[in-house]
Amino acid sequence: MNPPVPVLAIDGPGGAGKGTVSRAVARHLGWHFLDSGAIYRALAIAVIDRTIAPDAVADIVKIAHAMQLRFDTAEPPGVCLDGVDISDRLQDEQTGAIASRIAALGPVRQALLQKQRDFRQLPGLVADGRDMGSVVFPDAEWKVFLTASVEIRAERRYRQLKRKGLDVNLEELRSELEIRDRRDRERAEAPLIQSPGSVLIDTSELDIPTAIQQCLAVVRPLA
Repeated sequence: MNPPVPVLAIDGPGGAGKGTVSRAVARHLGWHFLDSGAIYRALAIAVIDRTIAPDAVADIVKIAHAMQLRFDTAEPPGVCLDGVDISDRLQDEQTGAIASRIAALGPVRQALLQKQRDFRQLPGLVADGRDMGSVVFPDAEWKVFLTASVEIRAERRYRQLKRKGLDVNLEELRSELEIRDRRDRERAEAPLIQSPGSVLIDTSELDIPTAIQQCLAVVRPLA
């Protein structure tokens, strides 16, 4: 029996730098990359475009099974939903809000579970999300919980949106992050937790290159 494909699961709240760090680690290792947040955000975009209510579980599950996704490790990342590039829409506030709501729906999470596990291919996988180490890949060889203070995460989000020319309010962003964090932690299905055995990395005072090196150090024998 062949050994399982190696997985590095990187979990944590939004704004901690998981996406940028995870993609860079995947590039460094030459591994495949799974951005589970992009999967939920892509589903949210499909829900929005079809004007489906975020609590219409049966309709959302149907879309989840049918949608075709492709994304890469480029920076910024490219994501295609059913052949259409949706990269520019992934970070929209409406997309994030709807994604957070539908991610709390048990049947939706179940519908996307196998779709996420299918990314586990040789030579290895870096999986970025909120339940990668606890639910999707509980047998992952290495697990990291990447976090940062809500103040730092809000500031990062604020600067990101300002660079896009958007008119945003820092306090509102912080409040939205706190609400999203609470929803992720308290949801009945696959709540955001630090999995047993995972390495805690707080990026509040770290630059991106240092955070990347700390994650690589977790899998240093293969890095």
